[in-house]
Amino acid sequence: MLQAGPALKVTVHINQDTGSTDGFLTDDILTFLQEKGIAGATVFRAHAGFGAHHRLHSSDAGDVSGLHLPVILYFVDELAKVRSILPELLAMVTDGLVEAHPTEVLKDVASPEKVLS
Repeated sequence: MLQAGPALKVTVHINQDTGSTDGFLTDDILTFLQEKGIAGATVFRAHAGFGAHHRLHSSDAGDVSGLHLPVILYFVDELAKVRSILPELLAMVTDGLVEAHPTEVLKDVASPEKVLS
C-alpha cells in the first residue's frame, strides 16, 4: 500500500497489438510491474486515436486499423521505487511514448474483505 505523500505517475502510450518476445507488450509490462512490487497498474483501451505515424485508428473501422488501437497504461508509486525500475521499463518499450509526472498520494486504502486471492 502506498503511503500518503510525494509519488511519481508513469504513463505508457503504446498500441494494443505491439508485440514482444512473449506475446503482447501490454501484458509483459503488467507482469513486469507486478514482479517489481509496484502498488498497482491500470490499462485503458481507446476507442480511437493516432500517434507519431499520424494514422487514425478506430474500433469501428472494421479492418486492420481497428486492431492497432492505442492503449494507455499507467501506474503510481513512490519516487525511489519508480526510478529504480525505469531503465528496464524504458528498454521494454520499443515503440510508443513513456512519460512521468510528479504527483501526491492523498489516500490509499485496500479493504481486506475486497482482496481476492
